[in-house]
Order: sequence, then structure tokens, then C-alpha cells
Amino acid sequence: MDYEAQLKDWLLSDAMRMSALKLTAQFFAENEVEDWFIAAGFVRNLVWDKLHDAPASKLNDIDVIYWCHEETSIYRDKLIELALTEQINLPWSVKNQARMHKKNNHPAYTSCMNAMSYWPEKQTAIAVKLDEDGELCVESVFGLETVFNLTVNYNPKADESAFMKRVASKPWFNHYPRLSLEL
Repeated sequence: MDYEAQLKDWLLSDAMRMSALKLTAQFFAENEVEDWFIAAGFVRNLVWDKLHDAPASKLNDIDVIYWCHEETSIYRDKLIELALTEQINLPWSVKNQARMHKKNNHPAYTSCMNAMSYWPEKQTAIAVKLDEDGELCVESVFGLETVFNLTVNYNPKADESAFMKRVASKPWFNHYPRLSLEL
């Protein structure tokens, strides 16, 4: 299976996700930020829903990540969330990855992809965006097979206790019964 082609087909047929991608692409183009993505459950849950023949999960948040070293305040992220919400009332969660290393006690991140390489589970380190030509771009630190093979894997660069806390706090295994945990 061509995982990238399949994921793109699923995204293109999801009006809400495409609206979120178009709005986010427009916002960051206007603000001259090139390194941005929508990541985590926005992508992961879509794949797991489809592989379980389940209806689309409600998105608790839309994880917008970007990397900009010039302005790293939480206030800026909140302003971006507000600007996006004014356009489409969705549960936006915006985080500048140029500051998130401090919260996580990691070396300074150099890009969105570098930041995702530290995320606790491999299946969450998958992101999408629309490029300047409006084409879907899919990026995955650990490869798309990690999310398509219905496993949840610990990322050795992350804190194992943080991983286990996330696994315990998420309803993944109840909602997606074919998932398996692999350390």
C-alpha cells in the first residue's frame, strides 16, 4: 500500500480537515512563516478511524505547530489561535516549537520536524500542510508505516514515563481495539 497516497486521499475527502489546512496555510503565508504543520491526532486519528472502519473521531484539538525563533511567547500562540478561531470555530492548539524544548527539557529544537523527533510516541510525529502551490505535503519522522500498522510505539528520544502517562490517559485502546502497544 502507498501510505502517503492513501493518507492524501483521506485528507482530500475530509472537508473539515481541508478547511483547517487551507486556513492555516493562508495565515502562515500572510505572516511569512514557512515551517508549520498540523500534526498529531489530526492525522493519526484519521488513519486509525479509517483502518477501523469507524466514523470520524471528534477532534479535541487541532495541533498547529510552527517554528519561528523571532517571537516565542505563548501570547503569540494565543493570538494565532484567536485569529484562526475567528475564521473557523474549531479547537485550535497552536505551539511555536522554537520554545517547546524548554518545557520538555530537551536541546533547542531547530525545526518542526526536529521537535517532532522528540514526541513520546512515534505515531503522533506525523504532520501535514499545504505548500505554497496548495499541494498536500505529508511528513513523518518515523515513517507512515508506524501509524498504519496499528501499533503505539515509544520514541527512545522521549521520556518513557511521559510516554506511559500519555498511553494511560488517552482512550486510544478503547476507541481503536485493533491497536497494540509496543515498547
